[in-house]
Amino acid sequence: MPALPYSELIAVAVVLFYLLAIGSAIDAVMTVRTAQGAIAWVISLLTLPYLSVPLYLVFGRNRFNGYFEQRAEIEAQTEALSEDTLAAVRQHILPPGDDLPLYNSLRRLARLPATGGNRVELLINGHATFRSIMEGMEGAERYILFQFYIIRDDSLGARIGDILARKATAGVRVYLLYDEIGSPRFNRTPLFRRLQRAGVRLAAFNTTQGRRNRFQLNFRNHRKIVVVDGACAWIGGHNVGDEYLGLSRRGPWRDTHLRLEGPGVMGAELAFATDWRWATQRGIDLEWRFRGDAPGNSAVLIFPSDPASVFEEAGLMYHEVIASARRRIWIASPYFVPDRSIISALQLAALRGVDVRVLIPDRPDKVVVGMANWAFTRELLPAGIRIYRYRDGFLHQKVFLMDDRLA
Repeated sequence: MPALPYSELIAVAVVLFYLLAIGSAIDAVMTVRTAQGAIAWVISLLTLPYLSVPLYLVFGRNRFNGYFEQRAEIEAQTEALSEDTLAAVRQHILPPGDDLPLYNSLRRLARLPATGGNRVELLINGHATFRSIMEGMEGAERYILFQFYIIRDDSLGARIGDILARKATAGVRVYLLYDEIGSPRFNRTPLFRRLQRAGVRLAAFNTTQGRRNRFQLNFRNHRKIVVVDGACAWIGGHNVGDEYLGLSRRGPWRDTHLRLEGPGVMGAELAFATDWRWATQRGIDLEWRFRGDAPGNSAVLIFPSDPASVFEEAGLMYHEVIASARRRIWIASPYFVPDRSIISALQLAALRGVDVRVLIPDRPDKVVVGMANWAFTRELLPAGIRIYRYRDGFLHQKVFLMDDRLA
């Protein structure tokens, strides 16, 4: 069979490339999670196929399909833990109260109920946060669950490592989970090796975990959780690094953490156990029951979210809370980049008389994010939304207040 002329080969290749572009555009419509993303891919694929098809095959195609499958498997494997958690806190579950629609939606999105009888302590800087965490870990008798997005081998990391290593050597079960993207070289540090030798169970949350999952930069585990003996938990915005104590060129570091006692701790444990199962394909050896009496009078709902969920849980939660607000919505965020629907919800809230305020850093840690902050906040001003800039150092806290009911 004679070979096709070069010009005909080029023509066939062009036709095949355009067919691939059309197929990719159809795939984008079917699989990209947002309408804006799907439209952007379709336009670029059909107008600039030679550039867009390779980019789509690498970055856009079926971004989370493998994660959905893996998430379903993890949920099936941790179903017994979820049932045990529910049973352990049953007597502390809060009734719906006056706002049944808000209660029902948040309850179903979180997959756990709100509990009463909790004691919550607000920790408003790194020194207070890590002093509280280290004091709590010093008193650990049975286990420590320790999870952060960033863990540095610096002065703060060494002090925390001393406690974790000493406790593991003394027979306390210590589980440490870090994110592979947030702490890319942590497993090569002297601190990692020291903890390993002491018997600390270490694992990395890996974005490529599971079948058919590829590297996905925005699939990260950004949680910061510490649990001691099922009695106390710490959650919030700090990571483990000297900069979170204000010891960096950015100067003071404004962040917020919470210390939690009570039945709500079980929700933090369940979130950690689910992440540990994802990272290791193994469970954690805990006595899954709430210990002690309800120590306070605060209501707590642990609300974990991730991009492999069936629903966009965090986005739906914000929509529901914004729509339910009657007096105020106050937001603080270092990375205020809301989608169009959230912007519209905030504008509508302000137009119906809700006091809407947004606090962002005056000096962002990332130039591009700072530009995005400014671009998005400008859209809010015409609706009467007030924008504030934090100037005493760097603002890293993520805080959302609704009326006097929810934070």
